[in-house]
Amino acid sequence: MALEYVLITPARNEADYIEKTIQSVIAQTVLPKRWVIVSDGSTDGTDEIVEKYQNGREWLELVKLPERQERNFAAKVQAFNAGYERVKDVSFDVIGNIDADISFGEDFFAYLIEKFEVMPTLGVAGTHYIEGDFHSYTGSYINVHHVNGQCQLFRKACFDDIGGYVPIKGGGIDWVAVTTARMKGWTTYSFAERIFYHHRKMGTAGSNELMSRFKYGKKDYFLGGHPLWQLFRGGFQMAKKPYIVGGLALLLGYFWCWATRFERPVSAELMKFHRGEQLQRLRQLVLGRMSIRR
Repeated sequence: MALEYVLITPARNEADYIEKTIQSVIAQTVLPKRWVIVSDGSTDGTDEIVEKYQNGREWLELVKLPERQERNFAAKVQAFNAGYERVKDVSFDVIGNIDADISFGEDFFAYLIEKFEVMPTLGVAGTHYIEGDFHSYTGSYINVHHVNGQCQLFRKACFDDIGGYVPIKGGGIDWVAVTTARMKGWTTYSFAERIFYHHRKMGTAGSNELMSRFKYGKKDYFLGGHPLWQLFRGGFQMAKKPYIVGGLALLLGYFWCWATRFERPVSAELMKFHRGEQLQRLRQLVLGRMSIRR
């Protein structure tokens, strides 16, 4: 018997993009058992767009939360949890958290569900993504075992094992979930045979490019990133637009937090595991470059 899946989409003022996401989901060769879109106080017409597609689709539900002034990543977890309340009594095998600004091919979820069927230890799955002229894998040194936060599918047993998403105001909620899953022995993987398109430049909502890089540097620190890895990452970013200053902003964010002893919201156990992965990855990259030169 094929595995069944449900989807949850926290959405806040996504009128510019959410229709692309809805059209992608309703075109799937294997539809979700339920899809709950949680409008987190949207005021821009997001709700009306969702309602337009509800007729005749009992599996598509819109939950409206009251308008709020504060914007942070912990609120996204609260919105997700409001959606989870609507599906927790439904029988399903896989639960997906997808953003309201992505699109994908019609067999996207059928492909990922099949991966869960043939890989019993697969806890979290997703794919690489394209954002403008940027490819999330070929354009960076990201590990294939990291699952991008815009689209994450969890085996229900894994999601229960990690205790769901942890509300962290500064971000990194998706990363914490995936890394915790690996720490607990689950396989996590971003598959290359399918992709999704991300239509809003990541990390720039309400921010300019350099401030976005600075915030990413801060996040790298409070999620427990190793300073040696951060120096490597900053150097890599200096070679990309905006040249030099982008990488400097990333490093400044990290080391500003280090100098001010910014509080980390992750456990010592998770930080140790994360740093071990980073150093192992760094060794692989360095050895790979050395072998190429030879």
